[in-house]
Amino acid sequence: MNHDSFMHLALTEAKKGDAPYGAVIVKDNEVVAVGHNTVRRDNDPSAHAEINVIRSLTAKLKNPSLSGYSIYTTGEPCPMCATACIWTGISEIVYGASIQDLISVNQSQIDISCEEVIAKSFRNIKVTQGILKTECLKLFK
Repeated sequence: MNHDSFMHLALTEAKKGDAPYGAVIVKDNEVVAVGHNTVRRDNDPSAHAEINVIRSLTAKLKNPSLSGYSIYTTGEPCPMCATACIWTGISEIVYGASIQDLISVNQSQIDISCEEVIAKSFRNIKVTQGILKTECLKLFK
């Protein structure tokens, strides 16, 4: 599978959430966990797709480290989610719509890129942006 295939899975997952954010975690070219936004359902402001999928996988692994894993998200991780990726040691973040893209379609966002958060951290995480950006943005319109 490739970036587009994994992002299609994140798009499918996003449609299950109470906001159109979906996330997929991959290791060795295999999907190991999926998640979506449940902020309203759970009355939990931290229940973003990325946080939910990270919590699910680290609980399953009984290990907080996700070194060697990649996360695919329909929207660029917010500062909270980017920081969660840093703390897990995730190796790669791949996203569709950027924070700027989301702001342009009137989505509430904190205007700090995940690259800015990573740059101020102690990790070097590869970031790939714009995968299926048009399809991801359609979810928010």
